[in-house]
Amino acid sequence: MDENNRSEARCVKFGDLDYMPRFAYGDQAEIAEVSGTAENTPLGTGFVRMKNASIPWAIQYDEVLLVLEGNVTIVIGENIIEAGPMDSIWLPKGTELIYQATDALVFYAVHPVNWD
Repeated sequence: MDENNRSEARCVKFGDLDYMPRFAYGDQAEIAEVSGTAENTPLGTGFVRMKNASIPWAIQYDEVLLVLEGNVTIVIGENIIEAGPMDSIWLPKGTELIYQATDALVFYAVHPVNWD
């Protein structure tokens, strides 16, 4: 990415976010991007709303989650990570996991955003 072509600094108002279904799990997760490829930055950030979610994934980036509302469970083999409001989760690249949540709002940060 060309750092000279990054977008300008700005405030993204939470109430102005547009949520979109997340790939094949759109009935379980919707995301609203704050930063990423559109801003010409390798840092992807945004919000995800999860409802009755059980989403298997092998992450291809480093990821940090901040649970804002509800509870999130990350299942990594036999290891279970549980997080509630204002708890953070660190997930290194290559982690095979299952995201689980009944009803949660989470802020995420991933690097690099263009992992595919």
